[in-house]
Amino acid sequence: MSQALEVVEKAAGKTRNFQDPPLEKWDPPLSGEIDIEIDSEGQWIHEGAPIHREAIVRLFASILRRESDGHYYLVTPGEKWRLRVQRHPLMITDFDREGEDLLVTLNTGRRWRVDAERSLYLDSDCENVAVVRLPHGLTALATRAAWLRLVEQAEERDGQPGVSSAGQWFPLLPS
Repeated sequence: MSQALEVVEKAAGKTRNFQDPPLEKWDPPLSGEIDIEIDSEGQWIHEGAPIHREAIVRLFASILRRESDGHYYLVTPGEKWRLRVQRHPLMITDFDREGEDLLVTLNTGRRWRVDAERSLYLDSDCENVAVVRLPHGLTALATRAAWLRLVEQAEERDGQPGVSSAGQWFPLLPS
């Protein structure tokens, strides 16, 4: 493991709440660039090798944000490391219903309700597959299996297939 990766892991490990660390409160100076890339399939790669420890991926995903410059960063109270993301940093592995709400499950195990803030849209750069906006400027792209499961749940309104969640309508065909 590289020294930069160890520094980020140790600094992030000091955070008590891995589910929702207060990234919006942290504004450390840029520490540099770390040799981590998230590939187009959501695989985290460090120095050319996949990171197989799911706990590390979950930890890093919890401190990941995209800033206004378009770059992605791992952020702790005292460190900020830029990394590379090929498409979307997270993957949606499942869509399911809880009452009237549509829930997404991410490759990190985290679940989110699709609503006005965490909206669903189709990414024309990814063959119009569903993407969900997440906090801290992040997005999650549906895997093929998740996308097919979502399409199975589609309803039709005004001749347009889509899904509803939290009182919002999300079309499943590009406009």
